[in-house]
Amino acid sequence: FLGRVGGSGPPVGVGLRMFGELGQHGLPITNVELACGSSSRALMLAADSIRAGSADVAMVIGVEKMERGMLQVGGVGATNYASVMGLNVMPAAYGMMAQRHMADYGTKPEHFAQVSVKSHRNAVHNPFAQYRIAITLEEVLGARMVCDPITLYQCCPTSDGASAVILTSEKFARTRTTSPVRMRAWAGGSPMYTSGREGLGEGPTEIVARKVYEKAGIDPKDVDVTQVHDAFTPGEILTIEELGYVPHGEGGPFVWEGGTEITGKFPVNTDGGLLSRGHPMGATGGAMVTEIVRQLRGEAGARQVAAAKVGLVQNAGIGGVNVMVFEK
Repeated sequence: FLGRVGGSGPPVGVGLRMFGELGQHGLPITNVELACGSSSRALMLAADSIRAGSADVAMVIGVEKMERGMLQVGGVGATNYASVMGLNVMPAAYGMMAQRHMADYGTKPEHFAQVSVKSHRNAVHNPFAQYRIAITLEEVLGARMVCDPITLYQCCPTSDGASAVILTSEKFARTRTTSPVRMRAWAGGSPMYTSGREGLGEGPTEIVARKVYEKAGIDPKDVDVTQVHDAFTPGEILTIEELGYVPHGEGGPFVWEGGTEITGKFPVNTDGGLLSRGHPMGATGGAMVTEIVRQLRGEAGARQVAAAKVGLVQNAGIGGVNVMVFEK
């Protein structure tokens, strides 16, 4: 299963081309495109395939060779008001959500900026991160404004990258490893576009997370380490609220007080997240999963969360959401 958005390079059939070059023949290959959630969706499809008995072992690959300026959401046209107003780029959408959060709950620009400070600090200890440089709150707030209140250092970079995950049946895993990590529950949800939704409202992450918690038989308080889709800093604050870690409106102060630090109540994006590890779109979901696996195996080194047993991944793609729970 291969997740990829587009970028540069061959437009179609990347999975077929890749495995052909590796000399792999006669295996079923599925190319998956779900924007930034492509490889996490591919992982869920692989899990479904194994659960159905169609395979014992599946390889899930995410890959992206990006170009400059790949943040546009839709086509540009004179009749497209979003394009004319500059709202067809992701920073604008996140900026508007951040402003609504500030208006509704009193969240401060410093709260969003603190997400970037924390993520960059975590990335210092991640050899796979794109940016391994710590930055200060003052540097984040003083950087060039992109979409108020989001400054440059609160935006994910343009990234090239790849990820790979091996998923097997439990029976097969017992013959190959003494430290398996189990993919316990998963679900996905489509974007919510409705004129009846007031304010930020209940988003797809909240709906999908409830399904996954029920499937896994856990509550939000049972999660030890989390990876969320922080392409822009408001993403982390909004998502920890939608995951039920804190009530709506309290995400900003929670982050400010260290709640999402490695030693906090709910450690989030211990590898630096999309902001610092990087965001090669088709590979991002797989990269998030690999960090959770390292954490649950106790292999994260200086960024290790103590006694981590349950991990959660929330990966988004143009408004759609994939949520997965893993356990040691």
